[in-house]
Parts: sequence; C-alpha cells; structure tokens
Amino acid sequence: MKYFISDTHYFHANLLGANDFAPRLFDTVDAMNQQLVVGWNAVVKEHDVVYHLGDVAMHPQYERGNGEVLAYLRQLNGKIIFIKGNHDSRAFFKYLTENDPGLADGSPKFEFHDVGVLVKFNHFQYYLTHYPMLLGQTNNIRNLHGHIHHYSMPIAEDINVGVDAPERDFLTEKLPFGAPISENLIPVIAAAKEEEIRRLK
Repeated sequence: MKYFISDTHYFHANLLGANDFAPRLFDTVDAMNQQLVVGWNAVVKEHDVVYHLGDVAMHPQYERGNGEVLAYLRQLNGKIIFIKGNHDSRAFFKYLTENDPGLADGSPKFEFHDVGVLVKFNHFQYYLTHYPMLLGQTNNIRNLHGHIHHYSMPIAEDINVGVDAPERDFLTEKLPFGAPISENLIPVIAAAKEEEIRRLK
C-alpha cells in the first residue's frame, strides 16, 4: 500500500498550541513527536511505502539535531521516500543516507528526491511535490503536495496531504494525528473536494 504525508515538522516548538497556520494541540514537543510516530504506525505496516512530501523536522539545533530526528524516523513503519521540502537540507538527507537503518529484507529504508515524483494509481497520474502546483486544465492528473499546512488550494486537482491539512476533514473516519493518507483514501478526498468547489462556485 502507498501512503502520503507532508510537513511533520518534528521538534518544531513554534507550532504548538492553537493557531491558524498549523494547530498542534500538544503541551510539549516530545508529546507531539511521539504522537507523530503513534499515528503513523497506526496505519502503516512494515511492507508499505510512504511518500513524505517534505519538511520532516525543524530541530532547534539544526544539523546537530539530526541524530534525534533519526531516532524518531527509525521507529516509523515502512519504506520512506522523501521529497525535499524548504526546511529539509541536503546535509540532513545525506546524514539519513549514511545512517539508514535498512528494512528487514536488507534494502534501504530511506529514498530521496529533490523536486518531485510521478506515480500512477487508480487511473490517475499523481505529481508528488512539496509545493502545490498550478496544473491548469488536466485530464486524470492530480497534484499531492504539502507546504501550506492548514490551508487548501481552491483547485480540485491539488490535494494537501500534510499533517495539518484541511482536506483530512473530508474523510468520514478521522485519521489519528500523524497518520499518512492511503492511496485508497485519496480518491475519496478528491471527490469530496471537487464537490465542495463546485458547490461554492
């Protein structure tokens, strides 16, 4: 199963509390970090693949905190394919490459892409990017993205899969905080968003 997530922002203390940009209703960074792990592992199994669309962490010590970030990433189930966000450095990705814990079959746990990835499922092409794309008129093409946290692009084909994304509210069964969105739920979100945009016109 393929899953999608963005903007986990491990260690980002400025996001804690009620706010319009990325409401993280936790008392401490440790509580937020742990829930990101618990939510992820509640849905992702070891054989699954998760596309992380950028902004993994914002450690207050920058590169000196890479080991602490890795300690959380090691706890996450599945293979993780990272797409670079504006808060992800190449030095961070290099550190993860050099300290990849590997999967049970001996293959790498981590994979990295600078700009984006194209995947196909459910008869659609999906452009996976950190920043939302303006696709224009499309036929069976959608953009899965992050970056804008608790905001949504007013475009049906642009689906925010971030941890804080309002698109998650289209799901009748609420996902736990930190849970990636499965490939089976993406069409559900897409249909509901398209209907809402049509209704608001």
